[in-house]
Amino acid sequence: MHAGDSGETRDNVRVVHDVDEGDQLEDMLHAVEDQLDDNPSMLESLLSDSEKPLYEGCTKYTRLSAILKLYNLKAGHGWTDTSFNMLPKDNVLPDSTYEAKKSLSPMGLPYEKIHVCPNDCVLYRNQYESLESYPICEASRYKKREGAVPAKVLWYFTIVPRFKRWFSKAEDAKKLTWHFDSRVDDGMLRHPADSPQWRFIDGKFPDFAQEKRNLRLALSTDGFNPFGSLSSTYSTWPVMLVTYNLPPSLCMKRRYMFLSLLIQGPKQPGNDIDVYLTPLIDDLIMLWEEGVEVFDAYCNENFNLKAMLFCTIQDFPAYGNLSGYTVKGKTACPIGMEDCKGTWLNASKKHVYPVHRQFLPPNHPYRRRKNVFNGQQEFKGRSKVILGEEIFDKVKNIDITFGKKHKSALSTQGYKKCSVLWRLLYWKHLFVRHLLDVMHIEKNVCDSLFGTLLNINGKTKDGKKARDDLKDMGIRGELHAVDNDKGRTYLPPAAYTLSRKEKIEFFESLAGVKVPEGYSSNIRNLVNMETLKLVGLKSHDCHVLMQQLLPVAIRSILPKDVRFAIIILCGFFHAIYSKVIDPKELTTLENEIVLVLCQLEMYFPPSFFDVMRIGLPVSRHSGRMDGEGTIGRKQCDLSYDDWHKAHSYILHNEDEVMPYVEQHMSYLRKCNRKANEKSLAAEHSK
Repeated sequence: MHAGDSGETRDNVRVVHDVDEGDQLEDMLHAVEDQLDDNPSMLESLLSDSEKPLYEGCTKYTRLSAILKLYNLKAGHGWTDTSFNMLPKDNVLPDSTYEAKKSLSPMGLPYEKIHVCPNDCVLYRNQYESLESYPICEASRYKKREGAVPAKVLWYFTIVPRFKRWFSKAEDAKKLTWHFDSRVDDGMLRHPADSPQWRFIDGKFPDFAQEKRNLRLALSTDGFNPFGSLSSTYSTWPVMLVTYNLPPSLCMKRRYMFLSLLIQGPKQPGNDIDVYLTPLIDDLIMLWEEGVEVFDAYCNENFNLKAMLFCTIQDFPAYGNLSGYTVKGKTACPIGMEDCKGTWLNASKKHVYPVHRQFLPPNHPYRRRKNVFNGQQEFKGRSKVILGEEIFDKVKNIDITFGKKHKSALSTQGYKKCSVLWRLLYWKHLFVRHLLDVMHIEKNVCDSLFGTLLNINGKTKDGKKARDDLKDMGIRGELHAVDNDKGRTYLPPAAYTLSRKEKIEFFESLAGVKVPEGYSSNIRNLVNMETLKLVGLKSHDCHVLMQQLLPVAIRSILPKDVRFAIIILCGFFHAIYSKVIDPKELTTLENEIVLVLCQLEMYFPPSFFDVMRIGLPVSRHSGRMDGEGTIGRKQCDLSYDDWHKAHSYILHNEDEVMPYVEQHMSYLRKCNRKANEKSLAAEHSK
């Protein structure tokens, strides 16, 4: 249970922050009434507790609302069971945590505890429900030393009752139609509802789009160590669901996103995550094909609710797990694939992807330069986006056996499985199926950039091996490692190399920064002036450093070209983090980031460019949209007069230019009141 909200208005939706739990008891009881039809005694007990005053004469709290309030405080502030049991006695409150949980349990939402093969081969459900061990890997379902205790468990928090709970509250039911009733449609990008994919779904599946209450969901997952110790081997993967029916101010709030799966184990699920996603995908298929009967408390009517998975959100390694594509090796880019092959560095022993020049215009001078890049000219064009239907045709016949003990005999590159997500009938029609977590990319770029600039051991992309890679490629001879008479290796300073004096200036500028509370960590506490290192950086700290502080800190300590390239890179991250984005600016942003990455490639070592920095492919809509003819073309040289006429014609037919045309014509009329319109137009054209 989460407390509600207290009162502010955003996006025409009233956001509530701290509503008393007692004020929502009527809605909660109504939501669970259907679940307790088979247990009238439990329902009667709940109703009795909801009417019994906390003490004689109390009108604010009942027994049930007081228990709910106290249990919320316990969960929110980490009260132990012992401290909860020390509440005053001789009143209507429960005597222990156990009794409190027992009182609230009927109001909770259902979940499934599913036994899992220890090797991640299968879930013991449906046809495998009665098995004691999986016949392929023969692993026991239960721990041998602990009797009937399951060896591994998956927690599935069933999604349909949670959707019903949302619509059972009139206020929430109204918010879930924001995308249809209250969204501002001015061509700007503020929300997934403004995206081409949203409009495509409306046109492709009109029956689904006709009911504005149908849900469009996003799935997000990542792994973490719950014990906070890197030395302990354990991996927990929560699978969260977000609904995009809500406005931007609400769809990512804790109240409106919920845990659907909890995957636990000593090892991450990896490629076997499909096994764990099966119950969720089964429900999503049912919600797409059949739907469920739901009561809408705002409209006071029943309706058939359907839902679809709009996209997934994850970091790049989890992208590989969910999509089934190998995100490392020679063809690690799931968009460019064979067209964005990596380069193997013999000294550094890894694949890198300095492929940014192929995303430049065909006649760009960088394409012909050799020494500052990889020693070769680049005339290759950018890759085309592969449609979902084409990808499905590639993967639909891939048959693998899941499980940690089963090694696939398929190629280690490209797609290695037909992801369970392809079971969703609409999945192959979506433009964008998997979204990358931008903050995760930003943190990786920040770590590589700071590690290289500050020459941090273990994080820098420069070093003896990086200089040997330059030598193997036959480029930048002035930076090759030099061995002196004493057997020591000397690395000539590069454009990004900072002297100790410059490092001190850099850290002094950061040490003097004061930020508002909650803006980020205290930056001064992250700066170690003795070792000249940044310690304890979190993802949000990297976000603040890249977008606000780094451009200021380097303004006097790096060569002009390197400094400008880094500043523009920071500006790119700042632009794509904007709450409102003009689609007309996206092409400019893309062109800028491609050029900046090429410039960084000129200064930084090849090992700097891992798979997180590959450019963007050309849209599948290129062709007619770019002005290319479909029949043929004839090249001719225009005279100056003809060129001038063509130029004027185009300018006078641009919406952006018309206000200036009218302004200039008004000016000419004032200056030449006796002139006719023809002469004014001729003067204007000049």
